[in-house]
Amino acid sequence: MTFDMNPRNLHPRSGWTEIWHLWTVIVPRRSINGQLVFGKVWRRHDGRDWIYKKFTEYNDEEVA
Repeated sequence: MTFDMNPRNLHPRSGWTEIWHLWTVIVPRRSINGQLVFGKVWRRHDGRDWIYKKFTEYNDEEVA
C-alpha cells in the first residue's frame, strides 16, 4: 500500500487503486468512413482521477 502525501488528502490509498485493468473505450464520434471510434486501454484509479495507458496487442507468433 502506498500513501499519498498530498496535503489535500492525507488518507492512505486503497489497494485496488494500484490495479490496472483492461477497459474498452468508445469515443462518441464517428471516423471518416462512418464507423464508431473505439479501442482498448489500461486503466486504474489513483484515488482522485482515472489514469489511462495505451494497450498494444501483439501476436503470440511474433513474440516467439
